[in-house]
Amino acid sequence: MGRPAADDDSDLPDLPPEWGRVVVPDNAAELSAEAAQVRRELNRPTPSGSILPALLALLMAMVAVLAGLSATIWAQSAPTPSTPATPAPPADLIGRTMPAFELVDSGEPVPLRGLLPAVILLTDTCACPTEVADTIAVAPPGVTVIAINPDPAVRESPPALRALDDPADGLRAFLRLPPRAGVISALLVDRSGTVRKMLPELHSPADFEPELARLAS
Repeated sequence: MGRPAADDDSDLPDLPPEWGRVVVPDNAAELSAEAAQVRRELNRPTPSGSILPALLALLMAMVAVLAGLSATIWAQSAPTPSTPATPAPPADLIGRTMPAFELVDSGEPVPLRGLLPAVILLTDTCACPTEVADTIAVAPPGVTVIAINPDPAVRESPPALRALDDPADGLRAFLRLPPRAGVISALLVDRSGTVRKMLPELHSPADFEPELARLAS
């Protein structure tokens, strides 16, 4: 005696409705009568092409079931791409006094405090010539624009830019700001060495222009 196939909550697609109610026998031997009937039907002489529509319908149903299974498996296993988030500056950074860093210019040490007030651009992972040029254009007199570990092309910028190196990456360590490819960061420091603004990802000088004007006062 057979029993109806149990319904479940799986994500597998339903069987085609034209198959009717599917009954799963308790014993495979119960299918012997149906198997014999199928053999008789297949051996019976039939008009040419009369069985073809039934075979095509069965094939299409099987393809639909397999396609549904494949789509379900793919949806469950496909990875979801993630977008790296822009890190927020440490909460205790603004208002903190910068250490007495020494940067390098053509092998010679350059005390950072002697260049303040300044806009410091971390350009080691992005040449970003547009952002550098725009920052130089809006910097008021008396405010130094410094590019740290810049691309060779940036080093050839106008004299208004100080291109310096930080071989030990002391600035990034102080800022707790790991490098990110294609991203330029900006740091505003007043003449006393106090951090006034930090932008982990600079898009435009408009992001810090109000604070930039106050640095020169």
